[in-house]
Amino acid sequence: MSSFDYDLFVIGAGSGGVRASRIAAQLGAKVAVAEDRFYGGTCVNIGCIPKKLFVYASHFSEEFEDAARFGWTVGESRFDWPTLVANKNAEIERLNGIYERILKNAGVEIIDGRATVVDAHTVEVAGRQVTAEHILVATGGKPFLPDIRGREHAAISDDMFYLEEFPKRVVVVGGGYIAVEFAGIMKGLGAEVTQLYRGPHFLRGFDDDLRHFLATEMRKKGIDVRFNSTVECIEKRGGEVCAELSDGSEIAADLILYATGRVAKTEGLGLEAVGVELAENGAIKVDEAFRTSVPSIHAIGDVIDRVQLTPVALGEGMWLARHLFGETPAPFDYADIPSAVFSQPALASVGLTEAQAHEWHGEMDVYISEFKALKHTLSGSEERSFMKLIVDKASDRVVGAHMAGPEASEIIQGLAIAIKMGATKAQFDATVGIHPTAAEEFVTMREPVVRARDEAAG
Repeated sequence: MSSFDYDLFVIGAGSGGVRASRIAAQLGAKVAVAEDRFYGGTCVNIGCIPKKLFVYASHFSEEFEDAARFGWTVGESRFDWPTLVANKNAEIERLNGIYERILKNAGVEIIDGRATVVDAHTVEVAGRQVTAEHILVATGGKPFLPDIRGREHAAISDDMFYLEEFPKRVVVVGGGYIAVEFAGIMKGLGAEVTQLYRGPHFLRGFDDDLRHFLATEMRKKGIDVRFNSTVECIEKRGGEVCAELSDGSEIAADLILYATGRVAKTEGLGLEAVGVELAENGAIKVDEAFRTSVPSIHAIGDVIDRVQLTPVALGEGMWLARHLFGETPAPFDYADIPSAVFSQPALASVGLTEAQAHEWHGEMDVYISEFKALKHTLSGSEERSFMKLIVDKASDRVVGAHMAGPEASEIIQGLAIAIKMGATKAQFDATVGIHPTAAEEFVTMREPVVRARDEAAG
């Protein structure tokens, strides 16, 4: 019989923590999970889910315009922000209940409260100390707000889901996916939007062609995208906020959203005091088995800052539970993880960017297709779509697929299976397309593009 109160104690009931708790309990472990905010973590409450609902809402303004060319007469439309927020809140509350039931049905004990680590096998929560053979930290991340003058007047992404009034003028500061997505959301809902990014181009880590294509499309939709632009300070003036930029100019707005990255939530957990090693950015350092420098303490998800995606946290949680209480699976595989940005238009990628492919594989063939979707040949919209395949010449294997356009995430999810399985360009070419669709472009691209470096090499 175990000398510990629990076999596994999980700090954080987000996606990763819930999955690890449930699988461990199903494998026979005695499990408890502590949560001091809400079940489901960032993704369910102030991230992926409500944000995607807002994206859906923001598309209707364009849909109403497109409808006229298809014979529809749409009357005067009006957007009501409180209705959207209230309906979103109801859906999130429903999901919270589902996550709570998942844990209870699996036999996991739920403890409401903030947990801290006392020693290698002890946790303090809700005024008492309990012991566990294994402790799992799955506390996720939080928005990063730089230390600039007037930062108290800026909003973060968490705030955007509970604004009492809809702002008519919005400045979005940042160049990651959260910044890009909220710029599109607020513009689609009717705000005047300016996006500022300190670097030469946003969405670092995505394929360069995709990044440049998206910037062009966003500007066509009326978003004022400004690169190499830095905010020096923020001031509150009457009923508006003003951002003073590095070039001396100012922008007045109703709301300034800072979406400048996220950092691990490790403060106040007691980790350093018990010997858990942290990275310079505060993330928890773990080995290939998600074990920290204290062998009985583990960590998964955004708090380890490897790949900050909900499905990755879910996979890590499942892997760890099986490793600790079942048969150890093969090492967790981070290769060819697909990702999407619900920008407008949306973009998605899987595999290597062109720059990565040339660096890691050498000689590549690159296939590109840019076109106006069939719908927009009638709608009158100037929005275009973009697709790209990257092929290793030596093996003919498709090592990267990238897309910007409607349903990009849905299409790339399917291609991710093929790329994970090592599909070749010949197999893509042998696949019959579904016509008429945008997705068929991925199996009909026949001629690689010629880059300047290819000509030089030739």
